[in-house]
Amino acid sequence: MPLELVFLIEQLLNGLLVGVAYLLIALGLSLIFSLGGIVNLAHGGFYAIGAYIGVAVGTRFGFPAAFLAAPIAVALIGMVIERTLFARFYRADPILSLLLTFGLAMVIEQALRMAFGATPIPFSIPEFLRGQVFMGDFIYSRYRLAILGVAAAAVLGLWLLLQRTAFGRVVRAGVQNPDMVGALGISLRPYLTAVAALGIGLAGLAGIMLAPISGVHPAMGAEILTAAFVVVVIGGLGSFWGVVAAGLLVGLVRGLTVYFFPPAAEASMYLLMLLVLLTRPRGLFGERILRFE
Repeated sequence: MPLELVFLIEQLLNGLLVGVAYLLIALGLSLIFSLGGIVNLAHGGFYAIGAYIGVAVGTRFGFPAAFLAAPIAVALIGMVIERTLFARFYRADPILSLLLTFGLAMVIEQALRMAFGATPIPFSIPEFLRGQVFMGDFIYSRYRLAILGVAAAAVLGLWLLLQRTAFGRVVRAGVQNPDMVGALGISLRPYLTAVAALGIGLAGLAGIMLAPISGVHPAMGAEILTAAFVVVVIGGLGSFWGVVAAGLLVGLVRGLTVYFFPPAAEASMYLLMLLVLLTRPRGLFGERILRFE
């Protein structure tokens, strides 16, 4: 295999890895906004909390325990936040929830800085996932391939939950027309809590998975949040597969840009968003949501 092709494939996989992290966070953002109308600017903070919980648990009990504990603990925190804060703003002007979550994001970042310090904390790749996978002339990190596999399983599991269960049918109906769901005698309150737990738990999952690669520091959530919003905008509000496609597309574009023109790697997703908005303002697969029109 030519060396140039090997390097191109490596950059594409690295780009997909970044895109997968974005889409896990973007799926949670999209779900919470679509059902509850909450613009959750604190979502990146929960990503950081997942990483820090992973570090705290992993140093004592090992990576498998940290991998399980981080998303579950973050999901439980998300349920508390939803019941105590988000629930007060479902029928309010969306700008109020935006201000609330912006303040919450600042509180989370400063709380992490006070508890763990501002210095980045290293978090090692677990021993059983270290090393490389050899595929002919192509060599790639075993841990990075594991991240791609776990993310694919998480996306598939969430899709099955939303498309193949009674819970998912109520959530999808609530996204499109919550008044009709209420008229049928179904309360959306428990579903709003569950969706917040799912969406925020996905951010915690991304946090623990990316911690050994990106490092753990208090501002890590703010760094990834903007990219996650870009993925939501490109994919389209209310579209599950739109967000997935946008995350993968952003990753591929980033990988190609790194290969052909590295200085533009960070700007590539913003240029892609501009092109999509110029041609499809609703996003690639944006759905029509009655209560937002």
